Amino acid sequence: MLPDRLAEIIETRVRRPELVAEAAAARRRAASVVGPEGRLVIVAADHPARGSLGAGPERLAMADRADLLERLCVALGRPGVDGVLGTADVLEDLLLLGALDGKIVIGSMNRGGLAGTVFEIDDRFTGYDAPAIQRMGFDGGKMLLRIDPDDPATVTTMQACAQAVSGLAERRLMAMVEPFISHRTDGRVFNDLAPEAMIRALAIASGLGTTSAYTWLKVPVVEDMEQVMAASTLPALLLGGEVADDPEATFTGWQKALRLPNVMGLVAGRSLLYPPDGDVAAAVDTAVSLL
Repeated sequence: MLPDRLAEIIETRVRRPELVAEAAAARRRAASVVGPEGRLVIVAADHPARGSLGAGPERLAMADRADLLERLCVALGRPGVDGVLGTADVLEDLLLLGALDGKIVIGSMNRGGLAGTVFEIDDRFTGYDAPAIQRMGFDGGKMLLRIDPDDPATVTTMQACAQAVSGLAERRLMAMVEPFISHRTDGRVFNDLAPEAMIRALAIASGLGTTSAYTWLKVPVVEDMEQVMAASTLPALLLGGEVADDPEATFTGWQKALRLPNVMGLVAGRSLLYPPDGDVAAAVDTAVSLL
């Protein structure tokens, strides 16, 4: 990120914050939530708002906002990248940079389940709500649903997700749900990636809200993906997850899963923005080539 562009963003936030809404109103929107082939590549950047700043071995990789924005601009500028998923602060920085023209934009909704906290499963909606997503001219909202059978707070998050699905659908906006069966071990929350657990999570997520017409699922690549994805007819996007030691293995897993009929693309963040070799453009181009 060039220093003068960062200075412009800060100056705007200090002196003319109304320009954020003006930039949103003037933004050229994507023609459709899906392209002609029904495929999507979305770059995710909503991790910092949940206090999750690590990428690979670097615990604070995402802590430098200027560096993150530069990586996002590189990714969004690559052919075949359809859009971005983020919280208000990140998306508004990108708006002010003019990086969202013609892109699909998904607002992150529940970031209250801060990483590593005792209240992590009680994932409050502290980000976007459906009216704000509509007001900003964005295309949908994403929510994280971790279902812990031993944590009563699960039902609160589940109810809030159902209400968000309904609210987005009323506005004909995409509701992107990322579901997991989760367990707490030694004070930390872990997602169960066994096929049976993912099947159960997808089945629960598919039934949220008053309609599933606008619901998409965000799903990790796990074993027996064909069986897992058969649990729902809803369209799904593969999540990128952590930065892998072996990126080629990650790409191979994505490629196989993308052959399934209701897998429509990728939502990847750290694995594309912070590849082991540092080449964001190459990582993004490889991911796009898989589609």
